[in-house]
Amino acid sequence: MTAVSEDETGALPPLPLPGERNCPFGPPPEYEDLRAGHPVIKVACPTGVDAWLVSRYADVRYVLGEPELFSNRAGVAAHILLGFGGRDVPVGEGEFPRMDGAEHLRFRRHMAPEVSNMKRINQLRPLVQKIVDRQLDVLANTPPPVDLYSAFARPVTTAVIAELLDVPEADRPLFQRAAEALNAGASSAEDVAAALRPLFEYLYMMVVTRRADPGDDVISRMIVRSDQTDRPFTDTELVSMSAALLLAGYDTTASLISHGIVALLEHPQELRRLRADPALAGNAAEELVRYLGVGGGLLREVTRDTEIAGQPVKAGDFVVVAIQSANRDGALHPDGDRLDIGRASGAHLGFGHGPHQCVGQQLARLELTAVLGTVPRRIPTLRLAVPFEEIRFKTNSAVLGPVAVPAAWDEIVPALETEG
Repeated sequence: MTAVSEDETGALPPLPLPGERNCPFGPPPEYEDLRAGHPVIKVACPTGVDAWLVSRYADVRYVLGEPELFSNRAGVAAHILLGFGGRDVPVGEGEFPRMDGAEHLRFRRHMAPEVSNMKRINQLRPLVQKIVDRQLDVLANTPPPVDLYSAFARPVTTAVIAELLDVPEADRPLFQRAAEALNAGASSAEDVAAALRPLFEYLYMMVVTRRADPGDDVISRMIVRSDQTDRPFTDTELVSMSAALLLAGYDTTASLISHGIVALLEHPQELRRLRADPALAGNAAEELVRYLGVGGGLLREVTRDTEIAGQPVKAGDFVVVAIQSANRDGALHPDGDRLDIGRASGAHLGFGHGPHQCVGQQLARLELTAVLGTVPRRIPTLRLAVPFEEIRFKTNSAVLGPVAVPAAWDEIVPALETEG
């Protein structure tokens, strides 16, 4: 950063964001100085929002853990992408990620058993492993080079979430298109609504059908569970919940998988460790979540006058918590800028913290662990098909990661009997 306060014209410094080349795996280099000397600073965000930027681990954890002081109602990405909430945009029916307190908990307690409960996760483990191996079998019959993002990561995450919701394979491109349009950004709330309308129409018919004849899928189980309460979900609420699950479970995890693979290819000593000891896959997944983090940070709105690290903030102010910076803070790990798949994970903030932490984090861990435990063994000669310098990374997006991962290999070995 060339400045850490208003310049001569009174303009605020911009929110540091990952660029194409300067920080493909970590926070922009400015954050090291910010943590050391300016841990809470006012910045200008891409959507015109001015916000207090919080960069130290302890302060980020504090903000995320105090929802009564720092509300989620503006939308976590409204500082980066237009049309994703904002102070003047009403919270939609069922738009639980922008809710706080009891209203948020009402939705979360019905979703969590499907994607966070460890008993449920263990039940899903064979399914996820089968999906990973099946997609690798597809790659085995595809001459390289192949884009691992579009030909592996996205099909895996799409299949997992579609299996949970019992979406027929022929219909899955619908929510792929919706997720891509959403994460690419839009110029207004109207553009976002237009991109999502076909998906919402599809999900509405699905909800109506499942309500009339429940099956053994996430939507049906949420309907049945909700109908046993004194405030059952409306059809609109169920559509919003299903859409959130689909969209978050699709591209966010797919980008994490492809980003993690590239990170390992660029840290060959860590990839060799993982190939030699697949039991490190769970640890590697945790470390990659910490190491890669949430590049653009998360937005919160101050609900009443308070302080962050001694800096007064007023009700109505916006706050951006820099997750990547917090996860690299020496207070969490003295060597936080180093990728180490064997490190004890610690309390990283890659999935957030507090009541709004990612509801699907256990499912994301399961998918990433399955990939990391399988890909190095089945594709021992995996490599980038182009120089690393030619890999393009997403910018101005709520989801980080490579745009594409052109990869090559000599062979893909068959799955073990216990895997498939």
